[in-house]
Amino acid sequence: MPQHHNRSFDDLVAEGAAVPTEGWDFSWFAGRATEQRPSWGYAISLAGRLAGATAALDVQTGGGEVLDLSLGRAAKVPVLTAATEGWPPNIAKATALLRPRGTVVVAAPEDAALPFADGSFDLVSSRHPVTPHWPEIARVLEPGGTYFAQHVGPKSVFELVDHFLGPLPAEHGTARHPDRERAGAEAAGLEIVTLRAERLRIEFHDIAAVVHFLRKVIWMVPDFTVEAYEDRLRTLHDRIGTEGSFVAHSTRHLVEARKPHHL
Repeated sequence: MPQHHNRSFDDLVAEGAAVPTEGWDFSWFAGRATEQRPSWGYAISLAGRLAGATAALDVQTGGGEVLDLSLGRAAKVPVLTAATEGWPPNIAKATALLRPRGTVVVAAPEDAALPFADGSFDLVSSRHPVTPHWPEIARVLEPGGTYFAQHVGPKSVFELVDHFLGPLPAEHGTARHPDRERAGAEAAGLEIVTLRAERLRIEFHDIAAVVHFLRKVIWMVPDFTVEAYEDRLRTLHDRIGTEGSFVAHSTRHLVEARKPHHL
C-alpha cells in the first residue's frame, strides 16, 4: 500500500493544491496514480510521421513535451516544424523545450484561426486538443497532407467527474464520440484513414493525485477548487483509504485524416 494512505486528508490536499500545473509532464503522479496507455504508442508513431514530413505543425502543444519526445525519436526531422499553444505558462515552457530543436512556438488561442497560410504543412498533429478545429486543420494542410492525432474520447474519466458533479444526465460527456469526430473531419473535406478507440484503466492512490489532476485537466470539473468541493474530496479520501484506490477509465482515439488532392 502506498505510504500516502498514512497521511492526513489536509496534508494530502495541501500538497495536491501546491504542485505547479503548467505543461503536460505527468511524472509527479508516479506512485500516486497510474494510467494504462493506448496500444498504438502515439509519441513513437508520431516520430515516424515526422521523419517523412517536410513541414509539420503541432496544434495545442501544451508544454511541448510530446512533440519534443517525438522529434527526439524521429530518424530525421522536417525542414520546418512549428507548434501552437494558447496558455501563457505553456507557451513559455514549450518555447524553452522546443527552440533548441529548431521548432518555433506561436501563441494562438485554441479556438482561433491558425496563424498560417493555406496549405502550409504536409503534417498537422495534436495530442489531446480541447476541440479539434477541423476547418482550420484542413485549410493549413497541403493537398495530400495528413492530420495525425490522439484525441480524448467520450466520457473520459467519467467516474471521477460523476463523483464531483453527479448524478449527470446520460448524454453528458458524449461530444467526443468517434462518430462526431468522423463527421466533423468529413464536413471539413478530410478523409478519415484511421479512427481507433480504446478504453483504459486509471487508478488514483491518494487524494493529492485527484486534486492535482483536477487542477491540471481543468475541463473535467470546470469550477473546481478545494474549498468548493471539500466534502466530496473528503468522501473520496475515505473511499480510497477503504478500497486502496479509486478506479476510473479514460477513452482515447487515434485519428488519421488526409486532405484529398482535389480539395
